[in-house]
Amino acid sequence: MNSLLEQLNAQQRAAVEHTDGPLLILAGAGSGKTRVITYRIAYLIEVCGIPPENILAVTFTNKAAGQMRDRVAALLEGRVGRLPHISTFHSFCVSVLRRHIERLGYSRDFTIYDEDDQQRAVKVAGQELGLSDWISSPRSVLARISAAKNRGVSPEKMRDSAYDPAARNLAALFERYESKLRQSNALDFDDLLLKTVVLFDDAPDVAEEYNRRFRYVMVDEYQDTNRVQYRLIRQLTHAQQNICAVGDEDQSIYRWRGADIENILNFDQDYPGTIMIRLEQNYRSTQMILDAATAVVSHNIARKGKSLRTDRGAGLRVGLYEARNADEEGWFVASEITKTLGEDSLKSVGVLFRTNAQSRTLEEALRRNRIEYRVVGGTSFYDRSEIKDALAYARLANNLRDSSAMQRIINTPPRGIGQTTIDQLLALAAERELTLWEALEQALATGAQTLSNRALKALDDFRIMMTGLARDRETHSLSEFFRAVLDHTRYIEMLDAENTPAAENRIENLRELVNAAAEAEERGERLSEFLDHAALVSDADSYDERARVTLMTLHSAKGLEFSVVFLAGMEEGLFPHKLSADDNAALEEERRLCYVGMTRARDRLVLTWVRERRFYGRQSQEGTTPSRFLSEIPHELIEPLNVTMFSSKARTSWGSAVNSVEGVERFFSQRGRDLKPSSSGPVIPRSQPATPVRWRQGSKVRHPKYGIGTVLDSEGVGEDTKVTVSFPGYGRKKLVERYASLEKV
Repeated sequence: MNSLLEQLNAQQRAAVEHTDGPLLILAGAGSGKTRVITYRIAYLIEVCGIPPENILAVTFTNKAAGQMRDRVAALLEGRVGRLPHISTFHSFCVSVLRRHIERLGYSRDFTIYDEDDQQRAVKVAGQELGLSDWISSPRSVLARISAAKNRGVSPEKMRDSAYDPAARNLAALFERYESKLRQSNALDFDDLLLKTVVLFDDAPDVAEEYNRRFRYVMVDEYQDTNRVQYRLIRQLTHAQQNICAVGDEDQSIYRWRGADIENILNFDQDYPGTIMIRLEQNYRSTQMILDAATAVVSHNIARKGKSLRTDRGAGLRVGLYEARNADEEGWFVASEITKTLGEDSLKSVGVLFRTNAQSRTLEEALRRNRIEYRVVGGTSFYDRSEIKDALAYARLANNLRDSSAMQRIINTPPRGIGQTTIDQLLALAAERELTLWEALEQALATGAQTLSNRALKALDDFRIMMTGLARDRETHSLSEFFRAVLDHTRYIEMLDAENTPAAENRIENLRELVNAAAEAEERGERLSEFLDHAALVSDADSYDERARVTLMTLHSAKGLEFSVVFLAGMEEGLFPHKLSADDNAALEEERRLCYVGMTRARDRLVLTWVRERRFYGRQSQEGTTPSRFLSEIPHELIEPLNVTMFSSKARTSWGSAVNSVEGVERFFSQRGRDLKPSSSGPVIPRSQPATPVRWRQGSKVRHPKYGIGTVLDSEGVGEDTKVTVSFPGYGRKKLVERYASLEKV
């Protein structure tokens, strides 16, 4: 084991060797936290003699749990008969409930309901309560029930606090839904955690059993725990407090699904006597990238702070590119990727963005430049279900004989045309050799006896809507036509009713489709040409999954790394997202998301923003404001990227447009900073690494009078550098390095 410990740096080794009592490991991005967790497990077993069955390690994904098990097994090399319990939170809870759920009145062979099962249960509950018409979306109801469960709100509490008919309806559905699950001896995904917590509360002897068994508890990604998971960990560490929590408050980016950053921020209050170890040695990125990312996240209040360092050298400054519009941004990214892969075809490139809708222009630029790529954390833009639905409406309006398109959307959104009705139309079409549309018209003309009056009314409403859209196709512009599709079909209304982050993403995708239609309109395309283009773009068969270029949202990028990262769409309202505008906690999460994106880069990081972007199919581009996150990066860490003329597409109007040294100077001067470029070109050539910043934001310093403080900002170079430091009890002080006698801590 000693030879293995020699492979760790001082901070990692200290974390591995501290075994008893509460330990909080603040693991900065790329600092090797998984290695620390697995080495610590092996150390407990091999050196401390702790039986594997007395160790519990929990994380969030099956992939992470599997990697931990494999690494621990490799470290122990078969010297123990069994491995510790390493699993996800939910898997651990299932193992507990399979043994003890009878104490809660369930049998051990309970069923775990998936989303389809849950939706069926909600529908049945609505029918029994006479609330079927009130339920516009079972998924929306389930989202609100899930949120209540994760806050610890019972149906009774919801009912008692209901203040209007809608809230009372939801409470009644929640109560009946729970009754249906219980009747079926079933649990949903949230119940796996909740019922375990209830079990430990109601059966103290069971909680005591697990406290005795698991004397050492380790929690990965502690910053992502919600309140229920927090309560579960507290229950498991009641008798002893040999708990090791590993996480990074600066990477807490799942607040929207219940994660509570206060869990990690208040860990030392929950567990008095906590030892806190910071893993600050980064093995991924260059110092320039780390300094830029730290500078951004240091503007947050809700953090404990870290000062990341690396042995990989200063590296290149962070590239900043200002494009005229989204198309130009896409062409720039595609051109830079072509150059990157031309220099080294083995390099990996990540193109990151805040919302799925941004991928369209980026994907199209990559395709036109014949760059193979893959989309992670979602499907290609034109392959997304909501886009295919909207295009199916357009296809049917364009050609009422398109039975495939009609079958896809005849009851999407739900309009009372059930599968039985559809099956009868299909049978009629097959019997009389008709298209599905012709079968519908015949059924309405003859008043088919096999169809109920209600079904006939729903079919007639659908016919009227589609014939109206067919007329709109001839009289409306492309963008107006797609807006009409979304309005008349009530598709966005359906998604609005769901009121979930996923639904908001789908709405943004549909609005981006209208933007695509407006751009096609400017190119003089007709509907049929636009549909052809969309059909060809969605054919992803020719794209190798092993492509070196990956597109993904920032949330999907967590835990990954790339040689080169492009972070696109750095504009106010987009990133940070407009929904965070009036919520400081949400804004801080957006800033953490930016930090996560920036720290995915190993060698080069490029940030892009556009001066004009089209919003929801408007006829003209609208001006944007650069993201505040750009101005939070010290300008000495930024490299302005000059205009590049692409031989594949002439750009005669770029001269006054975009990225020049003067443009970057203007950008910073508008934010109260002075950047004086040389007359000969860029401030620092891309090929010349810069000297590392001496006083990094967030680092600790000692002053002979004021004591230890935190660096907030620094200006200038050498001994004339002005350093702004926050000292507890003294406030902010602006000091000149030459006279301040500052020491790094």
